[in-house]
Amino acid sequence: MKQIALFSDGSALGNPGPGGYGTILRYNAKERLLSGGEPHTTNNRMELLGVIEGLRALKEPCEVEVISDSSYVVKGINEWLANWVKRDFKKVKNPDLWREYIRVSAEHSVVAIWIKGHAGHKENERCDDMARTEAEKFKANL
Repeated sequence: MKQIALFSDGSALGNPGPGGYGTILRYNAKERLLSGGEPHTTNNRMELLGVIEGLRALKEPCEVEVISDSSYVVKGINEWLANWVKRDFKKVKNPDLWREYIRVSAEHSVVAIWIKGHAGHKENERCDDMARTEAEKFKANL
């Protein structure tokens, strides 16, 4: 299986408010940048959507390291998701996105790694810039 690094960050201006995500997929020396957003959303939704869109872009089963500054996403993937599924997502925020994460991650081997945000991590800073740019686009159209 190919080994992929998936860097992702999300942003929401107002939380809730206009939001965006930025994602970098890296395979060896090749990179693919993805970004997008929504006019009314939360930071956590954009953090998770960035991961989902990154996984959706993969064309074959891969070993994926998700690198994120979101404890919500990292702990959700590594620790909480199995119990959320058992409880059918009762009292869980963003069940629609978590169900979509399960669908798009099914053929991959995924592990999530937490990094400190806004601490000079090059890829995280790039993803943050993309996420804020997307959020600003939606804000400008309000």
